[in-house]
Amino acid sequence: MLLSKSAPSMTRRLILWLTVVMAFLWLLAVGLGLVVMEEELAEIFDGTLQDTAERLVPLAVDDLEHRSLVGASPQQLQTASSSGEREYLIYQVRDTAGRILIRSHDAPAEPFEAPLKAGLWRSDTYQFYTAANGDRSVFVQVADAFENREEALREGAMALFLPLLLLIPVCGMAIWFVVRRAVRPVGALREEIETKDGGNTEPIDATALPKELMPIAASVNRLMQRLRTALDAEREFTANSAHELRTPIAGALAQTQMLVAELVGSPHRRRADQVEASLTRLSHLAEKMLQLSRAEAGIGLADHAVDLGRVLDMVVTDFQRGMADPDRLVLRHPTGARLTAPVSEDGFAIVLRNLIENALIHGTPDKPVEVFLEDGGPVRITNGSPVMSAIELAAIRKRFGRGRTEAEGSGLGLSIVDRLLGQMNGQLILASPATGRSDGFEARIELRHL
Repeated sequence: MLLSKSAPSMTRRLILWLTVVMAFLWLLAVGLGLVVMEEELAEIFDGTLQDTAERLVPLAVDDLEHRSLVGASPQQLQTASSSGEREYLIYQVRDTAGRILIRSHDAPAEPFEAPLKAGLWRSDTYQFYTAANGDRSVFVQVADAFENREEALREGAMALFLPLLLLIPVCGMAIWFVVRRAVRPVGALREEIETKDGGNTEPIDATALPKELMPIAASVNRLMQRLRTALDAEREFTANSAHELRTPIAGALAQTQMLVAELVGSPHRRRADQVEASLTRLSHLAEKMLQLSRAEAGIGLADHAVDLGRVLDMVVTDFQRGMADPDRLVLRHPTGARLTAPVSEDGFAIVLRNLIENALIHGTPDKPVEVFLEDGGPVRITNGSPVMSAIELAAIRKRFGRGRTEAEGSGLGLSIVDRLLGQMNGQLILASPATGRSDGFEARIELRHL
């Protein structure tokens, strides 16, 4: 079963969620920190207001008494010069009647709206603190604009949030690195499991796996052991059955053919012909089962390179000798074309026999079956047929799969070819229409290491 490229990645999902959760927790911590910072800043600013007002009271009273200005009209008072910079704190010194006696440079000329009562008081734009002298004849009111506090809070928030813009990507990359290293054994186990099929049932080495993955590897190994046992039993049964059936089937077929010859002109001749056809199909099926068992036994490779062109010549010649119309099977190859590879001659001959046999049986009877050998490969076998769809091409590759044909067949030929070519590091490519034609069917043998 092929994995979909759009399937979600566990690693990507883990990295994404860890990064998102980490960023969320950081943002939550910064948000809670800002709430605490706002409260602490309010306490600090309120304390500063109180300290400033209480320190100004004796200074203002002393200055007023020294200059004998208590009770003077506001128009007689002058404010001190300023450097022109904005004052963060402004104040007014007022008498019991609420008149302004002294004010800071940026303080308004009109009295503050705060009442002449000691303590904190707030308006929409200012926080006030009022302090009075001992006989409560002079009041000092100091005001702090809320925009100053908001500016301090914004600067504090920027100081906390800006580093996160750098830290979140950095931590994301660190999480990616750590997670990739942590899940590497999972990837190694996945790749090891992907290699397991009917041709590779060796146990997985679990010694280097973390303990969390060892039960999975142990389960896969137990499954592989049961699969090996089942496959061995199946191959042995198939090989033994096919081998044991060949002799009695051949004997029965010979006797039936003799009977058919003796029943010339007899009304029983038709039944004898049917028995002969059935025995022929049974003999053919037994042969295919024997080929399948040999293919699954792994006979595809050889220790040294062999001349596969010679094997092709022998197989084509053998078919032509047994055909009523030898000219229907045509071998085409350039002069001197060679094909060599370290594969089994017997296995390659089985591949060629199945493909040529399929072309002769299922191809259009009045069109030739052509076998092409190019220098160094590939080998192409074409026959006449209506154009087949991609779905039909995929269906006939399956064991016992059949296309749109009325001809007899076991449905095992292409399955045997696929198995043997897989062992030879090759592949079978089916195409319709055939190369250079508007119709037909083509089976192409490609050996990847050539």
